[in-house]
Amino acid sequence: MPFLPAAPDSLHALAPEPQSRQLPDPVEAGPLRRIDAVVHLGFAVLLVASAVRYVMRHSPSEKLGVLALAAAACAIYALIAVLSRRPRPWAVYMYVLVALWSVLVVIAPSFAWGSFAVFFLCRMAFTGWTAYLTGGITTAATAVGLFRLGGGTDVALLLGPLAVGVVLTLIYDRIEHDAAEQRRLHAAVSLAQGQLAVTERRAGSIEERARVSREIHDTVTQGLASSLLHLEAAQRSWPGPATQDEIRSASVMLRQSLADARSLVHDLASPGLETAPLPDALLQAASHYLPGVRLYVTGEPRPVGGDTRHALLRVLQSAAANSALHAGAAHTTVTLGFLPDSVTLDVYDDGVGFDPALLSQPSEAGGYGLRAMRQRVEQLGGEFSVESSPGAGTVIAAKLPAGKLAAGANR
Repeated sequence: MPFLPAAPDSLHALAPEPQSRQLPDPVEAGPLRRIDAVVHLGFAVLLVASAVRYVMRHSPSEKLGVLALAAAACAIYALIAVLSRRPRPWAVYMYVLVALWSVLVVIAPSFAWGSFAVFFLCRMAFTGWTAYLTGGITTAATAVGLFRLGGGTDVALLLGPLAVGVVLTLIYDRIEHDAAEQRRLHAAVSLAQGQLAVTERRAGSIEERARVSREIHDTVTQGLASSLLHLEAAQRSWPGPATQDEIRSASVMLRQSLADARSLVHDLASPGLETAPLPDALLQAASHYLPGVRLYVTGEPRPVGGDTRHALLRVLQSAAANSALHAGAAHTTVTLGFLPDSVTLDVYDDGVGFDPALLSQPSEAGGYGLRAMRQRVEQLGGEFSVESSPGAGTVIAAKLPAGKLAAGANR
């Protein structure tokens, strides 16, 4: 005869066989132990009540054997309750308890109410057919005892416990199934969360590599390329008077490239350019590649956010380097515009131009510049465009949000 359903896996491993319960997860141990305590307390209360009822209804000559059997069953139950906390198999004690209890409730049906706790102890201790067999034996013995108590004439006392046992077995199975499904879903969610964390770390690593790649391209790579052009020009003019000028320009560019490389090591900062007023910093950045560049400012200059300022500097450095390396322009102008909620940068040269639709893929020979500029601008929620055609010069335009201002931001 069964008891109210208790949570599955509430007892530790009670048997060495595959059908016995395993030690519960430490996370579940607290709630499950509380459920175990309720079941054990219920058994104690029901056993005392049944013993009192039996003593009050039977003569002394009938009491001793039954009470001794009840005491033995109680001792075995207590032993199981204590030893089940340890990671050792105690299935043999469960079999002894089921046997003693079945005999007890058949010869003394007053103890039938304690079958509730014994039934669920069987279900908590075992799985599979072992659980069904031990629980079924307990239920059947209880039904027989109650049927005897009714004088063998009340069929309801025989069928009632069996029917209740079947119903609660189905309910308990459903609880076990739902608990197993919940554990499976929890494991699946944990696995998905782990995979998501790995994916996010990988995405962050890829983004960081792309960012560093843009920084190196816009500073060190462009500076080295310009230095190479000056040195090649010095070689062509050797030993003419222009040689020293070209070598001097190459030396300046190499020193700037070295400074840029050092700044990348120190959190990718830009010494000098990050502290000067924005128009001055832009003009200084462009002049390294285009000594004759002109800069115009429209609107009322005002502080802009650090990310926006950094992006403008890098875009202009890359655009000026491209103009010096590829455009062959006679004039290059830069326009910095301040709008109510944004800032614009336009770089125009009257060089040879190109077809933007025919950009080469990035390789060791180059091809990163315009893509890096576009990525840098669009990551800040800005807009980037290139207008050019062969023989008609090039306009590179960027529009970025003004951004949040840092303390001590410069214009």
